[in-house]
Amino acid sequence: MATIKDVARVAGVGLGTASRVLSGRGSVSPATMEKVKKAIEELDFRPSHLARSLLSGNSLMVGVYIPVLKGTFYTPILQSIDSALRAAGVHMVVAFGNGNGDAREQELEGINFLIQRGADGIIVMSNSLTTQDLAHLGDMQSKLVLLNHYLPKIKNQCFIVDHYHGGELAARAFLDYGHRDLAVLSGPATSQDNVDRIQGFFDELKRAGIPKRKVTMVQSDYSSEAGWIGAEKLMQKSVSFTGLFCANDEVAVGALSYFKQQGILVPEEISVVGYDNTTTAEYSAPRLTSVQIPWGEITFNATNALLNRVYDSHLPVVKKFTLDVHFRASLIQNTR
Repeated sequence: MATIKDVARVAGVGLGTASRVLSGRGSVSPATMEKVKKAIEELDFRPSHLARSLLSGNSLMVGVYIPVLKGTFYTPILQSIDSALRAAGVHMVVAFGNGNGDAREQELEGINFLIQRGADGIIVMSNSLTTQDLAHLGDMQSKLVLLNHYLPKIKNQCFIVDHYHGGELAARAFLDYGHRDLAVLSGPATSQDNVDRIQGFFDELKRAGIPKRKVTMVQSDYSSEAGWIGAEKLMQKSVSFTGLFCANDEVAVGALSYFKQQGILVPEEISVVGYDNTTTAEYSAPRLTSVQIPWGEITFNATNALLNRVYDSHLPVVKKFTLDVHFRASLIQNTR
């Protein structure tokens, strides 16, 4: 297998010159650069990850923090990040919450873990980081992008969607199908994206003449287990509703399972709408109507933005994303 020394020998240049061509750093004449490139092609030289790291002065590794490593939500996001990084010759290392301390403490610990492992930059998907926390990141503050979280101080590094509008879309879907007796399985009150989508949902209902007090809501987290428990609590309240809005698809699947176990027909008796439009929605029974959040597109652009910041790349980046509703069998016209 050819080495960089072989490249330098065939090109008739010094090892330092060959290194500068490979790393893209330092001044090299066009003629010399052409010699080195020709030698690389002739030898079919493929520098190892370690060699490229030494040449560039970077680890060629990006850290990714996610709150939990389970469920169907985070896996596609990690796959999207990994694909974009590998296309750029960069590898990924993942940290996630360890269960010690609150969400913010876990996030800071995870970020510090990634910094200590030599990550050139970090992608964070969580909403616990504060503006005050940025000061403790030092130079890494400029080599960080946030997914689904907004901090004004680094607004250009934040990739978010309008979850308020997502909630409006869910409410409008129910209204357009004739549902006015509704219930909600909400996500955590500490999660700003949940707060936004629930507020958008209720505001859209209010504009249609349905006050918040007419809608029964049960608080949960984002898990399928919480969806099951939340649906059970709703039924115990003995309230009548024809439509159920769930904070995400995992919660919706838990609710669907509970309804099936209780012999409650979906969508004939209760129509259900989820949020995120993950693969869970595609393969649930019945298939789940869900608010489409373009997480793949968001993640791809956030990763490109980080690569531009860390490696002086010039990859395209967009920050405006379209939301809509993906209609499936779990929502039908209300005939009651």
